[in-house]
Parts: sequence; structure tokens; C-alpha cells
Amino acid sequence: MHPSEVLFQGKHKPVSIPVCDHYAGAEKLMHKSIALQQELGPVFDITLDCEDGASAGNEEAHARLVASLIAGEGNRYDRIGARVHDLNHSSFEQDLAIICDEAAARVAYLVVPKVENLAAAKRAVAAIKQHAKRNCREKLPIHILIETHGALADVHAIAALPQVECLSFGIMDFVSSHYGAIPGSAMRSPGQFTHPLVTRAKLEIAAACHARGIVASHNVTTEIKDTSVVASDAHRASAEFGYTRMWSIHPDQIKPILKALSPRSSEVSEAVAILSEAQAAQWGPIQHHGKLHDRASYRYYWAILQRAKASGMPLPESSGSLL
Repeated sequence: MHPSEVLFQGKHKPVSIPVCDHYAGAEKLMHKSIALQQELGPVFDITLDCEDGASAGNEEAHARLVASLIAGEGNRYDRIGARVHDLNHSSFEQDLAIICDEAAARVAYLVVPKVENLAAAKRAVAAIKQHAKRNCREKLPIHILIETHGALADVHAIAALPQVECLSFGIMDFVSSHYGAIPGSAMRSPGQFTHPLVTRAKLEIAAACHARGIVASHNVTTEIKDTSVVASDAHRASAEFGYTRMWSIHPDQIKPILKALSPRSSEVSEAVAILSEAQAAQWGPIQHHGKLHDRASYRYYWAILQRAKASGMPLPESSGSLL
């Protein structure tokens, strides 16, 4: 049996996607992002943005541009998704129709912003499923932005919806929805990691994601010039809040995020060694360097390998049967 079948019987097998989600809205930036992905490989995702990328009155043309880029030869690895307009926007259904009609087979996922509660999330998921099924894509992955009071209150139920593989924290809209009760400093570091209402939201989202085996994606860093801030934010998001993916809004942010959220080489080597011994023992308990390991730790190390693979890290040949 494959390791995932042995280790996750009766449990949610965790989703494994690249640790960096790079957003691009303007056409010039879309092309630059695609060129960079071709250079670096499928180690980060690109989300082409219909919501903030389209100017007023140009929504249809922008959606068609997004669809053409996803369906085009530049999408070499099929790791380009799209953020559509929110459910209450007049262009929501239009975005779905255009992208699914022209690129359903190639789009990596669709991102839905500003979901107000569980009922709204269900309507959005149903609409996406309808358009995707019409274009022979039965299970199109869905990412949902948690940035409203209602969505946060329903976050565990939203994480459990079918085809939802990722929840992202929309810190800007979340803070602004408190109408000044949370200071603007909480939209950036260090405030975003210390203000109780913001940290509570981050923890609730991460907990909901990990309970269902889906991906928790951390909010943007607005600092563009100082990449050390980006690296620090990514490290804290991972080490303190359990996020395994993070948004990028500038090409210079991609590599710091990849480095911070990808496993260390030593962790990968240890994971391969432990899992190889476990496989030889038919997944029974083992001792490795004087420490006991069983299926609980095997699941941890298997997840490390999956993150390493999704991040494009070099893996030992012996890891082949484990993946």
C-alpha cells in the first residue's frame, strides 16, 4: 500500500500545494509572473486577479485576458489560478463562466473573496461546481478568503466544504471591518502578530484548516523593498501560527517566502531516513537514533516530504516510493 493509504486511514490526507501564492492583477505583471514561474519552475503558484485587477467597466475583457493566459502555452505547469469577484458583485457569474468555459481544464484553482458566512460560501462553491462541471472539470479546487466577521465565525464549517483546499486570511479587510477598533498598525508587523483580535483570527483559520487537512494561507506583507521583513513574517506565520502557505504581491517576495516556508534540507533527510525505516518495518514502531517513532510521527515526516516536493526541493532517490 502507498504510505498515504497506510498513514491516513480514517483521517484527512493533507493537501499539498506550493507554499507561495503570488498575486498579479495588471497585464504586464501577469506576464512577468508567468515568465518567472517558467524560470524557477512550479515552486510557487500564480493567482491572476479579476477582483482588484480589473478596472471598472473592463471586467469582462479582464476575465477573458485571465482565461487566455491560463489556457495559453505560458501556463507550463498548470499552477496558475484566478481570483474572481465576490459573490455579490455583478461580475461574479461572468468571471466563472469565462474562466471555466475557456480554461477549466488548466486552471489550478479559483479564489473567492469577501465570503460573508457559511451560506454564502456554499452558494459560491455550488456556482463554481456548476460552471466547472459543464466544462468537464468535476472537482475544481476552491480557495476562500476569510476576511469578514461572519466567515470567521463559520470558518470550521467553511473549511469542511467539498473542493475547498485552502483558506486565506484577508487581513486588510478584516482589520478595516472593525471601523477603527483595531489600529492600522495591526495590518503589518509587528502588530499583526501581537494584536489579540488579529492573532485570534489567524489561529482560528489555521486550526480549521488543519482539522480538515487543507492549507492555511497567510496574508500579504505590504513591505516590498525590505525582503527581510517578508522573510520574518513568513517565518513567524509558520513557526507561531501554523501557516504553510503565504501570499506574495511582488516578485521580490517570492524567494524569501519559499525559503522561510520550505522544510530545511536536514529535515528532509531525516524524514526520508525515518520513513524508509518505517516502510521496511511495514509501518510498525521503530527506533531511530535512540528515539521511538510510530505512525503519529510518520504522518508528520510524510507531510514534511510533501512540502519539500511542492517547493521544488531536491529529494533523495530513496524518497521515490514514499511519495
